[in-house]
Amino acid sequence: MAYQAKTQRTNASVRDFIEAIENQKQKEEAYLLLELYQDISNYSAEMWGSSIIGFGSYHYRYASGQEGDWMRGGFSPRKGKHSLYLMDGFEQHGDLLKQLGKCKTGKSCLYINKLEDINLDTLKELIQASFDHMRKLYPED
Repeated sequence: MAYQAKTQRTNASVRDFIEAIENQKQKEEAYLLLELYQDISNYSAEMWGSSIIGFGSYHYRYASGQEGDWMRGGFSPRKGKHSLYLMDGFEQHGDLLKQLGKCKTGKSCLYINKLEDINLDTLKELIQASFDHMRKLYPED
């Protein structure tokens, strides 16, 4: 049986999703991130699953035979923090991370409590570098 990722691209409205955010500051920051990602990526925003706003997509295939489609980057305004998905990870971005400000990282997730905790210009550089890297790894048709 073929593997299928739990999180799939949907036809849900990104604006409706953001408008449903109860915390006004988080909603404003989600709109700021939406604009930032669209400007940097040149992709339209799409919902992935019920809570991730993604930009662009690529098809992956692992040596195991597992394959699928995933977003090139995106974010999710979660309770108490924003989760930003930078698909190229963080190993090559050590200098930028030092300049970014208060955040935590996972394998390909950047966790930010509020945007005022970070340097937005540095965040833009990180996002741009991630999309540039993804375009090299997975060129667009």
